[in-house]
Amino acid sequence: MKTFLLLFLLPLITFSQSDLDDVETLFQKKQFKKAERVVGEYLKEKPNSLRGIELLGDAYGHQKKWDAAIIQYKKLVDKKENTANYHYKYGGALGMKALSISKLRALAIIGDVKKAFLRAAELDKNHLETRWALVELYMQLPGIIGGSKSKSLYYAKELEALSKVDGYLAKGYIYEYDNEPKLAEKYYKMAIKEGGSVTCYNKLTKFYEKEKAPKKAIETIEEAHKTHQRNAMHYQIGKVAAEYNIELQKGERCLHTYIQNYSAEDGVPKAWANYRLAQIYLHKRNKEKALEYIDLAIAELPKIKLFKTQKDRVLRL
Repeated sequence: MKTFLLLFLLPLITFSQSDLDDVETLFQKKQFKKAERVVGEYLKEKPNSLRGIELLGDAYGHQKKWDAAIIQYKKLVDKKENTANYHYKYGGALGMKALSISKLRALAIIGDVKKAFLRAAELDKNHLETRWALVELYMQLPGIIGGSKSKSLYYAKELEALSKVDGYLAKGYIYEYDNEPKLAEKYYKMAIKEGGSVTCYNKLTKFYEKEKAPKKAIETIEEAHKTHQRNAMHYQIGKVAAEYNIELQKGERCLHTYIQNYSAEDGVPKAWANYRLAQIYLHKRNKEKALEYIDLAIAELPKIKLFKTQKDRVLRL
């Protein structure tokens, strides 16, 4: 509605379903505070709208307002107990709250997290997200309060029956978490062979970085780039080269390509590419170039402490 008509029409305003569609658009634009305000006004007129309540919970969740999100999702669970997704979101908000408070306080709500996820899984045999949540929950919980690798594998097998890619990624995650790198690598590679998505390649790349196998990480990114042709992969190669002091020429070339072709969709600001170039030139002991690029990084993002620390290293060269 046109801004100049708002005051004139205020007494006649009624909210419609299209207002909630606008909230989805606000989410896509990451305007979560505005989305909270819009859906909050909608619910003043239609307090029993299930979609409105869910979107308000989502708006709170995006802002990490876990207590507020929990309240909204609990309303949904109470109103429609047989809806799996409501239990999943309720359990997810409780779980995120548990991660944000002390371990002692978190113990009091872990049972409710598990209960919500298990109920969601029971209600919807095809709910992928719930099964992923259970895989991670059972792996991360200590055994004394219900953690269990075997239960985590059980839900990974359920995932595999629904989606081979998700099942392989879940098993890769389990074995990586349990410090069984050969099995983790095996399942991440199986996921790539089955699905070949950017996500699959990223999982294997990060695994290799964690295992301090930078050459394998770079090879994986290069393999992914053949299929997906994403500029962000140039940054990834440069990052690995800079962090591990390997294949510096390739890293330098990729970072310059990333900067030249940069768009907001690439995700990582150019400042970080300049920081990585400064790292590479420091490895090469080229103080002048290192200083040039770290100054570019600081000029773009002056509040990043890591950049200033890197400049100190360069100046000491």
